[in-house]
Amino acid sequence: MDWGSPLAPHPIAYYQLVAFPFAVSFHYLCTSGCLSLNARYVLLLVGGCLLACAAMGWYALLLFIPTFCSVAIFHSVGPPQVHTWAFVLQMSWQTLCHLGLHYREHYLQGAPCVRLTIALSSLMLQTQKVTSLALDIHEGKVTMAAEWGNGREPLLRALPLCSYLLFFPALLGGPLCSFRRFQVQIQGSCTSHPTPPLRVAGQKCLRALALHLLRTAVRSCMAPLASMTDCRGFGCVYVMWRSALLFRLAYYSQWVLDEALLSAAGFGLELGHAPGAEAACSDLSDADIWTLETTNRIALFTRTWNRSTSRWLRRLVFQRSPAQPLLVTFAFSAWWHGLHPGQVFGFLCWAAMVEADYRIHPFLRSLAKSWHTKVLYQALTWVQTQLIIAYITAAVEMRSFSALWLLGASYNSIFPLLYGVSLLWLVARAKEKCV
Repeated sequence: MDWGSPLAPHPIAYYQLVAFPFAVSFHYLCTSGCLSLNARYVLLLVGGCLLACAAMGWYALLLFIPTFCSVAIFHSVGPPQVHTWAFVLQMSWQTLCHLGLHYREHYLQGAPCVRLTIALSSLMLQTQKVTSLALDIHEGKVTMAAEWGNGREPLLRALPLCSYLLFFPALLGGPLCSFRRFQVQIQGSCTSHPTPPLRVAGQKCLRALALHLLRTAVRSCMAPLASMTDCRGFGCVYVMWRSALLFRLAYYSQWVLDEALLSAAGFGLELGHAPGAEAACSDLSDADIWTLETTNRIALFTRTWNRSTSRWLRRLVFQRSPAQPLLVTFAFSAWWHGLHPGQVFGFLCWAAMVEADYRIHPFLRSLAKSWHTKVLYQALTWVQTQLIIAYITAAVEMRSFSALWLLGASYNSIFPLLYGVSLLWLVARAKEKCV
């Protein structure tokens, strides 16, 4: 792993910027009444297909194939079984594609392929849409007959679904937009917005630019250490923290840019008080940067990090797991991300740290009686949270056992081990009280 320049600006950002004027034009045509309902679906679908071909090349087939298979499942399987079929199909296809990437990188020693990486990233986002819609159908929140009409032509019945799974503002990135919200927006239920979309999108673009410039400044101002192989002792802690900070700033800027593209197309705005809008409305934002950088709770950081994905994982896995829902959720997240060695280790470590966080903070708060001890508690737990999150971020971004071993053998492991030992002690203490 190149610790000197982690997570350089991804080409996805350039494709998002290219799509920006088309998103603005689409929203203008919709609000001016120039497009019929089917024309809106077609424009979003065609735009998504063109953007996929431009960004992914022939790897766009990895996205198109499961799209059409999912549409077939939604139209042929009843609500009680649709979630199971959609989940198995989508995750099987995604796992097969990730295994192909492993084979290319580790067995064939092939050079990194940017187009394939973009395709797999978009496939992961499509998995969110497919499983989210399947759950809506399974739970009765979306009814096929009501949404698509049994009397319509087969192609017209499939058009809203294909458009939702491939619509270009959320093809390459962005928070998860539910199918109900997508329908409300496309059907024009909301005719006015409190803030013009172009202003909102422009503000978000400026925020993304500011975050990118901040990341550049951090890289240039901090004295660099080349890699984990060159550091010694607690110097490795600095390398890890600095690299994790650069990773987080890169994620923040990309998330804000994704939100800007959605806002430009009109999907990130408030839905007002139109019928059905309240149920479909949710915060289409993944980056609550202030909370992420100031919290002293790993659990709160986890719920806030990539919020739409966190809500999706909670609904898909956590709330449906009969036993050990926290562990199962993080294990599934590692599977969904691609099962690289660092991802498996990082997400399982993350699960243990969240469990420890739930037990440690009530105990520490009971000890902090005075104002001074409360301030000390807040400061020390914030530092510990920052270092543990940096450790997890570094582990997840690694792609080889050798790099993961360097991290695990460094002084950085002291901080998660401290939380792990505290967890075991508090569990044993709780058992003694119960006896």
